[in-house]
Amino acid sequence: MSEHWQSRPEGGGRFALWLIRTIALHGGRPLGRLCLYPITLYFFLRRGPERLASRRFLERVLARPVSTWQVMKHIHSFAATILDRIFLLAHGEKGFDISVEGLDELEACLAQGRGMLLLGTHQGSFEALRALGSRRPEVSLRVVLDKQKTPAMTELLEALAPEVGDQVIDASLGGASITLAIAEACEQGAMVALLADRGREHEVLRRTPFLGAPAPFPVGPWLLAHSLKVPVMLCFGLYEGGNRYRLIFEAFAERVEIPRHERAQALDAVIARYARRVEHYAQVAPYNWFNFYDFWQQDAGVPGWNDAVAVRERVGA
Repeated sequence: MSEHWQSRPEGGGRFALWLIRTIALHGGRPLGRLCLYPITLYFFLRRGPERLASRRFLERVLARPVSTWQVMKHIHSFAATILDRIFLLAHGEKGFDISVEGLDELEACLAQGRGMLLLGTHQGSFEALRALGSRRPEVSLRVVLDKQKTPAMTELLEALAPEVGDQVIDASLGGASITLAIAEACEQGAMVALLADRGREHEVLRRTPFLGAPAPFPVGPWLLAHSLKVPVMLCFGLYEGGNRYRLIFEAFAERVEIPRHERAQALDAVIARYARRVEHYAQVAPYNWFNFYDFWQQDAGVPGWNDAVAVRERVGA
């Protein structure tokens, strides 16, 4: 359980993913969803650390012991959103019921023409965000993803929708390249979406209360928001079962300010605000939590992660 999330191998493999793609696209979504039951059982039996992480998270968020059935439901929800990524990329919103909340706030933010950051989490389906593409085709959406973490899935999704792959900013390229790509996209008025709940190995983290205990969150997204000086919104694509998704946008900050002379305090405050919203949606939709590792103990033994000096050194203050 102390293993870093980036060191865990990708689930399945190229053959398994292409097989489910073939079944899904040629047999249809109902047949594809039938396949989720043996897939869920397989991963429940074969992925012990993820199974344990699921149980511990559910017991924490539900505040009671959970059954094997509930753990399998959690894994099944994750598998369902992975399957739906295939259909969302191949056919768009067709066949899905996607409701959107906070669209007026999003529209007002886009009207400024300054670009914006959309910060999400590993909850539900980030892919549902692409529903905006069909509703606002004139607005560019760039998504920051680590292609090296899930190469088989990346290969599959880019084969389904090459134009979507072209809009991905690869997080594995390195800090400077990512920052320059995001800055350029924002200058062009694009929405840039990234997940801000997990820290990569050797990334600076700060701990903040989350579901009853301090949990580590990365500082990078907030330092990036500060340097770009663009509006920040939160986005959550909650899976509600069947073909239903709820896409939620929340205004977070017109501009994130991290003053040099009180950087540590400012980072703590902004990360705590973000964590409270993540906690809220974890409680609203617990089976949408897809961080299948020990979220609270990550890098717990590394000294200095929550040291203001370490943060200043990282950003060159």
